[in-house]
Amino acid sequence: MMSKKYDQCLEEMFSLHRFGIKLGLDVIRHILNNLQNPENTFSCIHIAGTNGKGSIASGLASILAASGYKVGLYTSPHLIKFNERITINGIEVSDEEIVASYQAVKSIPKTDREPTFFEYTTAMALHLFARTNVDWAIIETGMGGRLDATNVLSPALCVISNISMEHRFYLGNTIAEITGEKGGIIKHNTPVVTGVTQKSAIDVLQQIASDKSAPLYRLGEHFKVRRCKNGGFSYSGIDHQWKNMKTGLPGSHQVDNAALILAACEVLLQKGLCLELSRIKKSLETYSWPGRLEIIPASPEVIPEIIIDGAHNLMAARKLARFLKQEYTHKKITLVIGILDDKPYESIMQSLLPNFTRVILTEPDIDRSLSPEKLMPLTQSIVSDTIIVKDVTSAVTHAIETTPPDSAICIAGSLYVVGEAKQALKNIGI
Repeated sequence: MMSKKYDQCLEEMFSLHRFGIKLGLDVIRHILNNLQNPENTFSCIHIAGTNGKGSIASGLASILAASGYKVGLYTSPHLIKFNERITINGIEVSDEEIVASYQAVKSIPKTDREPTFFEYTTAMALHLFARTNVDWAIIETGMGGRLDATNVLSPALCVISNISMEHRFYLGNTIAEITGEKGGIIKHNTPVVTGVTQKSAIDVLQQIASDKSAPLYRLGEHFKVRRCKNGGFSYSGIDHQWKNMKTGLPGSHQVDNAALILAACEVLLQKGLCLELSRIKKSLETYSWPGRLEIIPASPEVIPEIIIDGAHNLMAARKLARFLKQEYTHKKITLVIGILDDKPYESIMQSLLPNFTRVILTEPDIDRSLSPEKLMPLTQSIVSDTIIVKDVTSAVTHAIETTPPDSAICIAGSLYVVGEAKQALKNIGI
């Protein structure tokens, strides 16, 4: 019975996608007011940025939970199951909790427009965090920041990971304009930790922070990292010097994300939280973030090594390309890729393709997917051994069946592709 209710509520929620993306706070505020403002019952950290939001959010949630706090984590999108979006101390909320929170939100009288899918899920997450009495919630923005449904929060700390060109239709056509939207999460007298590097982005954040009397801490200015030959790093921070640090996530860019996590920990220490260095170090070394440079080891003489990475925008694609160039120079790699139609696919493909000897073009089961036929001419001009296998499950299966065990497979281009690929791998026992 519960399974039927759960499936029905998800079907109703996913149907809300037809209303599209509507940025603004009136509807979410109306919902939360009618839920007795659950967002005011816990402390929270609000995270925005182009890339790295999920890695940073998951890392902070892991550290706080290891330190004895009850921690809610809200991220998007999910890869396999909706419940992944809402976790408490690393455990996905149950189907029953999803149904109960959905019904609570659905029962609220409508305003002049239907809530969007993201407004529903945000309200559900905040409602669940309040009902389960979390101490802290780590909340990742969906798109932008200023008008994102999550921007009803009064956080103890804001984190803005980095900025690159994305969602131009909604956020603006320049780095400065996009930074202004993402910087919209900054609140009065609330510390901000950021990894932005472009001068125009820094200028915008400094102005917003100044206007709101918000302390601003920048990577490279107020805190720094020095990479070590053993893959670890040293952290020189706001108040602390921490040596022999490591992150469990692969890719050199994860050291910068780890620096933002550690700077956030320093701010929390300033606020009186009890965070022991030993627990910070262990959590940083052991936490994971599926679908982002996730590596499935080869099974000798049977299954090749599989690298799974969303690489869903140009910055992420370049980071994946850099990782492959550093770590897989002497191995032949097959790429399974599908891209959404709002992404700069030419630049993404030009960044990625030189690392591969074979390409399988596919498309996720979402209305925003780009036709593989559109990708074919450019792909074949760079990698002649290119084919189209329309659905992701078949593409992944074909890649495994035709890739030698001493080679590798990389699945990338969209988190929707990654989600379908992970389900396919799960179904065949990988």
